This record gives sequence, C-alpha cells and structure tokens, in this order.
Amino acid sequence: MDGINLWLFDIDGTLVDTGGAGLRALKEAAVERFGAEGPELDLAGSTDSGIVANMLEHFGYSESLEEYEKFFGFYLERLEWNLANGGFDGQVLPGVTDLLDELADDFEVTVGLLTGNIAGGAAAKMQHYGLDHHFDFGAYGCDHADRNLLGPVALERASEYAGRNFSPEETLVIGDTPKDIKCAHAMGARCLAVATGRFSAEELRQAGADRVIERLTDFTQ
Repeated sequence: MDGINLWLFDIDGTLVDTGGAGLRALKEAAVERFGAEGPELDLAGSTDSGIVANMLEHFGYSESLEEYEKFFGFYLERLEWNLANGGFDGQVLPGVTDLLDELADDFEVTVGLLTGNIAGGAAAKMQHYGLDHHFDFGAYGCDHADRNLLGPVALERASEYAGRNFSPEETLVIGDTPKDIKCAHAMGARCLAVATGRFSAEELRQAGADRVIERLTDFTQ
C-alpha cells in the first residue's frame, strides 16, 4: 500500500491462531483467582485488561493494580504452559512469515504490534511461534483497557524506536476484527483487515475496513 511506512499488527487471528491456548489460560486463571471461570468471554479484538475488568465486576472485586497483577501472574503462567505443553493445535497463519520477511527487507518500513494482549502474553506468543525477532515494540492491552486508545501509544513507541515521527496517514493497522478497524480509524490510520479470524471478509467490509483480504497470502503491494 502506497505511502505506508509503519505497519502495526494485531496478534490473535491475524498473525497466529493459538488453537485455544490463550482462552484456556484466561479461564484457568479465573478459576485460580476467583474459583470459577466466570462470564462467557468475547476475545475478538478485546483487550486483556478489559476482559479482566469484566471478570472483576462479575465476581464483585474492586479494580486495583494488585488485582490485575495477581490475575495476570496466573494467566501468564498458564499461557506459557499451554503453548509449550498443552497440545493445542496452534499455527502461524498463512502468508504471515513471507510478509514479515518482505517487510524486514524494506529499510523504509517499521513494524510493530498493536494488540489487546498484555505485553507478557504478546511476548510469549511471538516467541513460541518464532515471530519475536520481527517485533521490537508495540502497544498492548496492559496500556489501556480501551483498544481505541492504543493507537497513539503505538505511534509514540514507533517514533522512539525508529528515531523519527510517524503520522497516522502513513500508518497501517493489520487486524481481523471490527475492533481493529475502529482502533485504526480512531487514530486516523488505515486498516487492512484479514478474514483469518472469526469474521468473514464481508463482515469486515461492512465494518469499514479500508481493504479486506481473505488471508495474508493474498496481499500484494
């Protein structure tokens, strides 16, 4: 896409599919912390902080940094175990490796993460699937519970990393949910939506994506 110098990738459903390892880790952490799995979880585009806020409300706990830290401590322990030993049928999604390798060869392009995962969860997933060397910075679900507030964080961190400022107009968000699209547009960026998650290409078009493809193997500049 012409004029795009900053590429910000979502993780789940866009770069990788953990096969349920992440969802299971959230439920296991809830059982460990609260004694039950709690409400049904809608993970599509949600932030981890937002998910935990809903759990705290459901179980009658007040929000505090201590509560978040306790929950995420359990969560990261279970996530790392599930990825390594849980037998979940996870994978790097089609076209991801080739696109990231192509972008890495372009000295004018900077690549980062824009994800609802907390930083530790993002690191665990990227390391497990061998993609961590592509991502040196990101904006995460521990930065804000509201995904629409993560864009400016990503721009600031990209600027610090690259030693230059990036405008929203030269930024592309790559994601698989309507929430990714809203996040991109909230920061004034464009969104490339990929139908490798739970939403169809038509649903992503209706949500206002600037461009929609079935999978990243279909991407052409």
